[in-house]
Amino acid sequence: MSEPCFDVAHLGHVELYSDRFEESLAFFTQVYGLTATFSDEDTAYLRAFDDYEFHTLKLTRHHTTGIGHVAYRTTSREALDRRVKVIEAMGCGIGWVEGDEGHGRAYRFRDPDNHIFELYWDTRVYEAPPAEKPALKNIAQRYHGRGASPRRLDHLNLLASDVRQIRDFMVEALGSRVTEQILLDNGRLGGCWFTVNNKTYDIAYSEDHTGATGRFHHVTYAVDQREDILRAADIFLENGVHIETGPHKHAIQGTFFLYVWEPAGNRVELANAGARLILRPDWPTVTWTETERKKGQAWGLKTIETFHTHGTPPVAPVQKAKE
Repeated sequence: MSEPCFDVAHLGHVELYSDRFEESLAFFTQVYGLTATFSDEDTAYLRAFDDYEFHTLKLTRHHTTGIGHVAYRTTSREALDRRVKVIEAMGCGIGWVEGDEGHGRAYRFRDPDNHIFELYWDTRVYEAPPAEKPALKNIAQRYHGRGASPRRLDHLNLLASDVRQIRDFMVEALGSRVTEQILLDNGRLGGCWFTVNNKTYDIAYSEDHTGATGRFHHVTYAVDQREDILRAADIFLENGVHIETGPHKHAIQGTFFLYVWEPAGNRVELANAGARLILRPDWPTVTWTETERKKGQAWGLKTIETFHTHGTPPVAPVQKAKE
């Protein structure tokens, strides 16, 4: 086992594209329960009530749906410089950008599937206005109870044409550890879960069965307990939100989940994702077989077909030749 790398602290924020911007913004603020810290005609910066940064979700008006970029914060300015040197040596760097409303200068790069990532250190810590001041000084914002009202950003899942290639990339570029993976009968990796800290995972990749690249599967915010998710299911039902699957418990990672589609079609999850931590420094990767995964989720719920076929932006499936 190589020495763990702790240059990268945590998942910072995710940028989502929406071709129904006003409807998506209404969903995320009024139904899902995030707070807008800044918005204009084409962009909204959103956060959950206990996120410490200015934003964890950037919603951008676009001609289609899907992922804009994924951002991680490093543990120091020196750590950022170290990671940039590694990424540049890998040949996947894009270059420095000046940042946006929520953080300072950032370094952008691409994963092997053409998703755009950025690393940054200088950030804008959220300062609650008087109406959002919490009663306790050790949380970022008062609990407002609006919509599903998640606590914090937890993780995201991206689609990739070659998950094994992604596995090698994430370990080298970010110093990620692989906590769990799915090994298919054909030898390919069907999915891989990564962490840069002691969470079970901050990002996952799933094989894109369409043959496309650079697509988005889902983003997840965490709630405190399962009852919050059950309550959210009723909130989504009452507001006409498409519930794709759940509530139920995942076999992989053990999270209690609920998946919905926001109005533009991007998949969004709620989960009690803080249920498990990886405290073991020499954690061995847990490998699931294709046969084991076909049994379904933890309590037997079969994985819904759209979980393997729906991603954003939408594309026509590519017919692969039989092996």
